[in-house]
This record gives sequence, C-alpha cells and structure tokens, in this order.
Amino acid sequence: MNNPRTVVVVESPAKAKTIKKYLGADYEVFASYGHVRDLVAKEGAVETDRNFSMRYESIERNQRHVDAIAKALRSADQLLLATDPDREGEAIAWHLAELLKERGVIKDKPVRRVVFHEITQRAIQEAVQNPGDISMDLVNAQQARRALDYLVGFNISPLLWKKIRRGLSAGRVQSPALRLIVEREEEIEAFTPREYWTLDATAGKGKAGFAAKLAQFEGDKVEQFSIVTGERAEQVRATIATQASGTLRVAAITRRSRKRNPAPPFITSTLQQEASKRFGFTGQRTMRIAQQLYEGVDIGSGPMGLITYMRTDSTSLAAEAVQEIRELILERFGKPALPASPNVFKTKSKNAQEAHEAVRPSSAALTPDKLKAHLSADQLKLYTLVWNRTLASQMTPAQIDTVAVDLCPSAHPETLLRATGSTVREPGFLALYDNREEGEQDESSLPPLEQDAEVELRELAANQHFTEPPPRYNEASLIKILEEYGIGRPSTYANIITTLQQREYVALDGKRFLPTDVGRVVSRFLTEFFTQYVDYDFTARLEDELDAVSRGEAEWLPVLERFWQPFHELVVQTETSVARKDVTQQLLDEACPECGKPLAIRLGKRGNFIGCTTYPECKYTRDIKPANGEPEPAPELLDRKCPLCEGDLAYKRGRYGRFIGCQNYPTCKHVEPLNKPKDTGVACPECKQGTLMERKSRYGKLFFSCSRYPDCKFAVWDPPLAEPCPKCGHAIMTLKIGKRRGAEKVCPDKTCGHREPAPQDALPAPAA
Repeated sequence: MNNPRTVVVVESPAKAKTIKKYLGADYEVFASYGHVRDLVAKEGAVETDRNFSMRYESIERNQRHVDAIAKALRSADQLLLATDPDREGEAIAWHLAELLKERGVIKDKPVRRVVFHEITQRAIQEAVQNPGDISMDLVNAQQARRALDYLVGFNISPLLWKKIRRGLSAGRVQSPALRLIVEREEEIEAFTPREYWTLDATAGKGKAGFAAKLAQFEGDKVEQFSIVTGERAEQVRATIATQASGTLRVAAITRRSRKRNPAPPFITSTLQQEASKRFGFTGQRTMRIAQQLYEGVDIGSGPMGLITYMRTDSTSLAAEAVQEIRELILERFGKPALPASPNVFKTKSKNAQEAHEAVRPSSAALTPDKLKAHLSADQLKLYTLVWNRTLASQMTPAQIDTVAVDLCPSAHPETLLRATGSTVREPGFLALYDNREEGEQDESSLPPLEQDAEVELRELAANQHFTEPPPRYNEASLIKILEEYGIGRPSTYANIITTLQQREYVALDGKRFLPTDVGRVVSRFLTEFFTQYVDYDFTARLEDELDAVSRGEAEWLPVLERFWQPFHELVVQTETSVARKDVTQQLLDEACPECGKPLAIRLGKRGNFIGCTTYPECKYTRDIKPANGEPEPAPELLDRKCPLCEGDLAYKRGRYGRFIGCQNYPTCKHVEPLNKPKDTGVACPECKQGTLMERKSRYGKLFFSCSRYPDCKFAVWDPPLAEPCPKCGHAIMTLKIGKRRGAEKVCPDKTCGHREPAPQDALPAPAA
C-alpha cells in the first residue's frame, strides 16, 4: 500500500470521517481533538515585562494525536490544516504547525491552510484545490484574547480569595455578564408595583362573541393609569352599564393592512435564542447539536455535513444557496411566496465577518422529512428549525388585515369600547415559519360588523392589575442582551453562561438566572473597585479592538499594553487599600441587641446573614428578614407532613433557590428538592404494578413515568388520566393542553391517535 501524499488535519474525529469520504486515497485525515497547546498553567505564562511574551505547553491529553500526525507526516508530501474557519481554528492550526516544526517533521514540506464553511463534497474539494496560508492576524487576535483573559484571571482571582473567599475566580467577559444578572435582580427588588384597573367587555352578535376594552370614557382617553382604584373602576363600570342597557352601537370601523417581514437566517446568537425559546435547549446543548450537524451525519450514503458553520455573526447567504432556496420555494409554495429578487438582510454587528455565511442547510433539497430517519430527535428539531428559518427568510412578507371597531352606548358617543382583530390575507413566509417575539400574540378575528349596527353587551367587568418588575434573564434573553452590548462573540455566549453556573455565581430559578449571595458579593466588589473593567462599553470596545486585530487593521501588542498598565496599578492599589470587611459586609443602620455595636449583612458559608461587626467578641447572628421593616411573610405550607417528625413542611429559599423543608428546623433537618416525584395515583399501563410519578427532566420539563423505574420504563410527557381509551382500549388517556385545540384527552398509543375534548373538571387546578 502506497503512503498518502497529503496529511489533512481537522479538529474532531466526526469531521475527519466526513471529509475522508470526499478525498481520495492520496489523503489521510487526522483529528487534533481541539487545542494542542495552551499557556502554562501558572503565574508568569504571559511575561508583561518582556513585551508580553507567552509561554506555551502541550496539552497532555492530545499528545498522542499530535504523535500520530507527526508519524504520518514523515512519509507525506504536504500538510493541509483544515481547522474551523474562525480565530480559535486559526490558532489551533498555528499551534499545531509550531509543535510539528519543533519536531522537525515539516522542515521541507509545504504547510497550507484550508478553509471551508460547509462540509460538502463541492466545498471540500474546492478548498483543497485552493489552499492558502495561516492568517497571523487571526492568530494574533486569539493570542491577545487569551493573554487578556489570563491577565484578568491571574490577577483578580487571588484578590477574590483574599477579600472574599478562597476558590473564587473572575473572568474578563463573564464579570460584565454577572453584573447584568445582579443589576436585574436589584431592579426587581427595588420595584414598587402600581395598581391599575381595566374595563373589559364581552360583546356579541348572534352566536359570535368578541372582547373589547374601554378606550375612552366621557370624552377622556383611557390609558394605563387612568383608573387606579377599585372604587373608581366600579363607578365607571356602573355608569357604562346604565348607559348601554345591554346594547352597544358600532360607532366606527377602521380597516388597515400591514406587512410582517421574515426574519433573517440564523446567526449563532439567534439560533441559541430560538432553540432556548422553542425547545428549552441550553446554549451549550444547541451548539453541541449544531456541531454534530455541521461535522457530518450518516444519511444512508455516508456522513455529510448538513448545515454550514454554526459560529457566525453574518446574515449573508451564498448566491448558489439562494438560487437553490428560491427554486425550492417556487416548487413548494408557488409564485406568490417568492419575492421578485432575493431578500438581503443587514448584519447588525459592524464587526461581522461577511466572508462567513449565516447558519443554513448545506443543501436546501435535504428537507427535514428526507432526513427524519437518520437524525436523533434533538438533531431533527434543530435541523428543522434551521431549514424552516432559512427558507422563510427568502419568502415574501405576510399580508395581514387588521380591523378596529369602536363601540358606544347609543346615546353616549363620548364613551368608546374598542375591539381589535386581524386575519392573514397572504401568509407569505408564515406558511413555513412564525417569527413572533416571545409573548407576542396575533389578535383573534372579529365577526362581520357594519357601521351603526347594534351588538349585545353580554358582560362588563372591572379587572384589577399591578405593574410587574422586569423579568429575570433566561438563556435567550441573556444572550440577546450580551449581543446588544457587544459583550463576547458568537463562540463565547454558551461558555459565559456555563462558567457563571459552574462558579456558583448564579443559579436557575425555574429557567431564569438568580444571582447567589456569593455572585452578588463578587459583582459588587468588581463593580465598586474595578468599575472600568466591568463597564459594558469598555468590554465592547475591547472586543472591537480584537476584531480590528483579526482584520489586520491594528497590532495586537499595543492592545495589551494599553490594557495592562492601568489595570495592574489598580490591582496593586486594591490589594493594599481594601479590607475584607469592606467587601463582605454591608453595614446596617441597626445596633446589635447584645452589645450595641453596628450590625451588618455578612457573607457566610451558606450565604448572607446578619451579624455583629465585632465578631468574634460578639457572636450575635440572625437570618435576613425582608427589607423596609416589613414583617417576615407567613411560610407557604404544603398539604402534607414531614416524614421524619410529622411537622409542617413549607417552601423555603436557600443558596441555590427554593426547596422544601421542615418547619421544626434545626431540631428536624428534613429537606426535599422541589422536583421530588409526585404520585399521580394512576396505575402504570405497562407493568400494572407501579403508579405514574410526576418528574422533571434534566432540562426542567415535566414528564410522568412508572414508580418502578428502571425495572419499568414506561413514560409519557402529558398528565395521565385513569380512564381507558374508548377506541383502542389502552389502559390510560393523557391530558394535552394546546394553543390551537385547547384541552383534550389523547390516547398515548400513537397507532390509535384517538382524541376528544376534555371536560372542565379534568383540567388541573390553577397554581397557588
């Protein structure tokens, strides 16, 4: 057997397998398994007094892969480095080349760089035929980023150990993200609800009923805070009811038409946001699945890359891809769905790499239906999302007709109730993809109405409301705000979030981020003493400078010099002038009841508590109670007793969020997680021995499985009902509540498919 003439190196074995399929016997493809070198893991890896010289060492776990590449190169003619088309990929290629130079195996052999954005036969063969050189601009941008992260970590982390607690660490990009979460929590805590009332009517004509809201009362426009007391609301309601006497007149009908434009194809951040909103995927899970689709999946004829490179901030599409997409739209949806010319989207980021494309299918002809048998459930979800969004981006806008109807008591035209509705006249891209924002809903349609016609006023209610604080960030909204502020780049969003959780600076309450007590203290320390370096604009400007380096518009060493000198001076100053108590204690305007000295909120092993500032002389402590002098709220008790002492169980809040605990603590220390399985009492239809328990998946989604798991693995996603299917006789039905069909009883046997409306008494009780 002849030795291969060319060695090709990629990052992962999955990608290597896919690429090998498209190259002949003269090529041998290896995987580096990610980075092969990194900074030495100790102080002094970046020598600031020697022009920021960086000391690297081989990554031990990948040493054997480098050995295999070196061995193959001894009998090969050339080396092609085909790592990912971004800074990290460029740096991996450069580090590998440097290691191989040290070994002398590429002394007289050409080393070329191969770049492609999709793993298809055409893209791979074209890239191999047109190799280039390693871009030192991209390499230096990555080196600058790595040096900055190292300098921040190795200088601030020891400060955190001395001033707060050992084991803590700080990151250049994670710290502003933590600040965002902490400041949002402080906004929520400082929020004061405002009361307001609305007057909501149900009107009807014949069998058709529709909703209307009070828009004008006795000539005055009704706005959010026009009615702020129950007494006034009832007065207005009674007046309108008397004026109307059960009948309203159509005072005006306003018809308009509006367009809803399709969203651009996915970039990294929007892909993560949509996958989070639609499927509950974390950023890391989304990127892991996208990586699999990009590197290649066996679709029967061998592995093939199904989407383009998933780390991108460009909304561009290749001309040949647009042509294929337009032909498919014309074939599937007809001429009305195809715009006269391709849709072009402006990239939001001024630093977007336009040579990259948006995340799109490598071939639009590979529809989700064709790939269904070859993809896992998660892969199919994400591929379908990408495929739908890409095709929809090249379709016509949706044409939506809206109508607003003003109703008034016949003799009182100065009082108006307004009903609104909308219908989709031309679906356009909505035939494939709905791009509404979270919480946005289409209005319902109204029955046919004519000017001066009378309708029945069936109900008029005064409803109390309170303004709500801004919501905590979830993954989607946090990624969105990070992108808006310019904090991080496409490849870093998922890592930012994961790092904050791993460091226990934030915890998940539901699916939203809640800062821990340690996270608050760290954020307060950095915001107060390193204000400039957690400033959102500073972080964004630094990212812009790194982007300029990657484009060859700036040198990387001056970026490090401008950062290092003032930063180092501030580290030294903070170390000498700031005491630990300045960081971990917040003085209260309250005296210790035992010694009369001031009390403070202090950070302990289990979170914040109130203690005396003279500790250890005075050891007075107590739990933190609500601010503003309010009495502590009554505990939220459960309807069952503690299994250890028969005491009351209640919901409590600890360092990592809510949990269930015994009210007799500390005498009884029984605790339970919130997601402790709850017995539905419905017998398992498979083993007929256990009962179905309500559980939570690792991603927070409810499901119901047999209490005898793992001996019995029966499970359903929807709440089980202890009644047989009237069609096939299956032992149970399930309760499914959907937006379109409402509440239904559904047979869990997919081959049966029986469903019927669920009566009101089958619905679960509303949460307390």
